[in-house]
Amino acid sequence: MSRTIYCHYLKKEAEGLDFQLYPGEIGKRIFNEISKPAWAEWLKKQTMLINEHKLNMMNPEHRKKIETEMVRFLFEGEDVVIEGYKPH
Repeated sequence: MSRTIYCHYLKKEAEGLDFQLYPGEIGKRIFNEISKPAWAEWLKKQTMLINEHKLNMMNPEHRKKIETEMVRFLFEGEDVVIEGYKPH
């Protein structure tokens, strides 16, 4: 059975995530305040960031960069900007 939450990103009621996908306090906040559609949007942006910046998820600095961008995108309304990227 799906759960409904008020999505901070979409600013409306939407289907919540099935379980906590990210560790720690940020993960709890995502589980409680971010919907499945919003998380799917973030995953697209995250993939672009990793690919365009050639980030290595084994590198703690790269993981921190992704986490910072995730919080900005999901909770602060900041879009992910990738230098030189032009959508088709």
